[in-house]
Amino acid sequence: MTVADLPPTPREQLLALIRELAVVHGKVTLSSGKEANYYVDLRRVTLHHRAAPLIGHVLLDRLEELGFGPADIDAVGGLTLGADPIATALLHAAASRGLDLDAFVVRKATKAHGMQRRIEGPDVAGRRVVVVEDTTTTGGSPIEAIVACREAGAEVVAVATIVDRDTGAGEAIEALGVPYHPLFTLADVGLA
Repeated sequence: MTVADLPPTPREQLLALIRELAVVHGKVTLSSGKEANYYVDLRRVTLHHRAAPLIGHVLLDRLEELGFGPADIDAVGGLTLGADPIATALLHAAASRGLDLDAFVVRKATKAHGMQRRIEGPDVAGRRVVVVEDTTTTGGSPIEAIVACREAGAEVVAVATIVDRDTGAGEAIEALGVPYHPLFTLADVGLA
């Protein structure tokens, strides 16, 4: 048996699905306001029946390798909408392994009625959390989530993203004293 005969790893399977489902070619305007000739639409992957479970397990493995596994952190989440399916995938992956890991959702604005919360889900006060994101360009969404989590009393120990566009997000996030860990770069996806 050769290496070529071995089945692809979950990480390789996920990368193949990102390349197949998420990369859209054509002129688009990014969240930064800049134009690009392609778009990486990770929602086509994070909400896909095969890819979502892979995201949960591959990202959970990566976080554990980095020292941010469920034994080291209490919850994962980020700014709605990009982070929601990722946090849920991580929650389910951890639960399938018998591990405790909560998920949370950071609203774009504090809810005006009901409990009037900015962060939904289990309370993050006094807890160690990882902020997650699907595709990171400027870092604006994870930074907004970091600020909201800190205001709610959480300790943000890292930011993890599925695909980093290599456009300065990592530097902006790390300037806040938070380690930044992309699962894939544009080069990995075949766009650099």
